[in-house]
Amino acid sequence: METFTSTLQIGKESYSGLLRCRIFEWTKLSIRNEEKSACVERVPVEEIVGVQAGRLELLPKKRVEESETEFTVLYVRRVRGGQRWSLGHTVFTAPDPELRDRWVQSLRHSTEKYSEDRPKNLLVFINPFGGRQRGREVYWTQIAPLFELAGVRAHILETERVNHARDYILKSDLTGFDGLVCVGGDGMFSELIHGLIGRTQREAGISEHDPEATLQSSSLRIGIIPAGSTDCVCFATVGVNDPITSALHIIIGDSQPLDVCSVHHRKRLLKYSVSLVGYGFYGDVLADSDRHRWMGPIRYDYSGLKMFLSNRSYKGTVRFQLAESQSSNPRDNTRCRSGCMVCSESTDRLCGFGSLVGSTFHSLSRASLSESQVSSCSVSLPGEWRSVSGSFKAVNLTCMSSACPKSPGGLSPSAHLADGTADLILVRDCGRAEFLKHLSRHTNNKDQFDLPFVEVYRVTALHFSPENNEEEEKDENEGMETEEETEGSKCKKSSFMSGLCGAPPSRSKWNCDGELVAHTAIHARVHCQLIRLFARGIESSNGKRRGSRLMYYK
Repeated sequence: METFTSTLQIGKESYSGLLRCRIFEWTKLSIRNEEKSACVERVPVEEIVGVQAGRLELLPKKRVEESETEFTVLYVRRVRGGQRWSLGHTVFTAPDPELRDRWVQSLRHSTEKYSEDRPKNLLVFINPFGGRQRGREVYWTQIAPLFELAGVRAHILETERVNHARDYILKSDLTGFDGLVCVGGDGMFSELIHGLIGRTQREAGISEHDPEATLQSSSLRIGIIPAGSTDCVCFATVGVNDPITSALHIIIGDSQPLDVCSVHHRKRLLKYSVSLVGYGFYGDVLADSDRHRWMGPIRYDYSGLKMFLSNRSYKGTVRFQLAESQSSNPRDNTRCRSGCMVCSESTDRLCGFGSLVGSTFHSLSRASLSESQVSSCSVSLPGEWRSVSGSFKAVNLTCMSSACPKSPGGLSPSAHLADGTADLILVRDCGRAEFLKHLSRHTNNKDQFDLPFVEVYRVTALHFSPENNEEEEKDENEGMETEEETEGSKCKKSSFMSGLCGAPPSRSKWNCDGELVAHTAIHARVHCQLIRLFARGIESSNGKRRGSRLMYYK
C-alpha cells in the first residue's frame, strides 16, 4: 500500500498524519509546521479497533455527530506500568471532506488487510454464579459496548448449572462462530476446553480415553473475560486480570497457542489441565476449601493455613519423561513472553517435523502419523524416563508459570505456554519452617527451587502411584480414602494440631485446575499447542510487541 499523509487537527493542535505499511502515526507540529519528534504517537493498524466517519462520543453514552471533515479512530492504548490496555479514542479533523473520506477508507482498508483473523461472530458463555457473581454485570457494562463498537456480534448463553457450557459445546451446532468466550473464572474456562477438545476428538474419530492418542487441535479460539474468584489462566497468558484488556485482545484477533495436559486413570480420561495438576498440599487445600464454600474466596487462605499447620506428606512413586529439547530448563531464569522463541521453535516442529513422529508414553516407539496429523496435532518427542520414590509434601505439574496476583512469578516462573512441556516440582518431606520458606519464595524474587528438599524437572509425561496402590486397584470407583484412614501418610503434629486439622487421610487428592479428580494413581501427558486463546502472551516490560518487532511510546 502506498504511503498516505496529510495535515490533521486534534482540537486546536496541528499534526502531521502518516499511514504507511502497518503503522498509523500522528506527529505534533510546531508553529512553523515543523514536526516535534518527541510528540509522536504510533498505532499498528492491527490494533485499530474501529474507524468512524464523524465525531464519535463514548460518554455518557455512544453518540455520533455528523461532520464533513471529522473522523474518529478507536485503538488499543497501553496503560503505563503494566500489561493493562484501555480503549484509545481520538477525533481528527481533515483539511477538507475529500481528504476525510480518503483517511477513513485507507484506515479501514489497512485494518482489514492486516487483521484477517479478527472474529466476527462469538459464542459467549456467562457464569452468573461464579466468583463474586459479577459475570453478568462485567459483560453488559464493560464488554458488550466494546464488542458493539468493533462490530463483533455475540450470541449470549448464561449458564444455569455445572458443565452447562461444556455440554452445549459438545452437542450444539457451532457453525458460523469464530470463537468461544467465557465470562467467569478458571472453572468456566475449564468447561470450555473440555467441551471444545472433546468435540474435536469426536469429530476426528479419536478416543479421548486412550492415553497414547495424539489429539487433534481445533480451529476455534477461546477468549477469557476474567470474572471469577481465580483467574490464573488469564493472568498467565495476558499478564493482568482486567476485563477490558481481555476484550481488546479478543477484538483485534490475537492468537496464543497453549499446551494442554491430559490426565488419565488406566484407560479413562479424568481431566484436562492447562495450569496445575497438584498432589499433596494443593490437593489438600482444595479438598478442604470445598467444605467451606460459604466463606467465599477467603476459604482458600483459611484452608491453606490449616493444611500448612497439619504438615502432611504422602508416600508414592513418580515416573516421568524428561523433555528432549535442551533449549530451556526450569531454572534458566528466562520468562515466556510475547514472541517467545522457545514456543516458536515448538510451532516450527509441529508444522514441519515430517510424516513420522516418534513418541513414547508406555514404550520407546509409537505408530507413525500422517503429515496432516502432524501439522494439526500435538506431538510428544522421546526422552529419558526417570523414577523417584519417597515421601512428598507436594507433587506439582504445571504447563505454565501459574502466576497470579498473589504470586506474580507463579509456581514455575520459567515455564512456557506452548513448548510441549510441563515443569514437575517435587517437594519432599520437610519441617514446617522449611516448607514455609519454599511457599514464601513464590511471592518474592528468590529461587523457590534452590532448597535441598525441592527438585524440578522439565517433562512431557508423568505416572504417579501412591504407596499401597492395591486398595485403589481393588475398587476403582471409590477413588479416595476416608479422612479416618491414616496408613500410608505421614503427619507430624501434636495432639493440638490433630484436633485442629483432623486426622490425615491415607492419600491426598489431585487438584486439576481447581477441580478434584477421583483417583490418585494417574498418568499425565502434555499435548503441544492443543488449543489457542485470544491472547498474545505477556508483553515485555520495555513496551515491545510480539518480541521485538515494534516499539510504541506515548
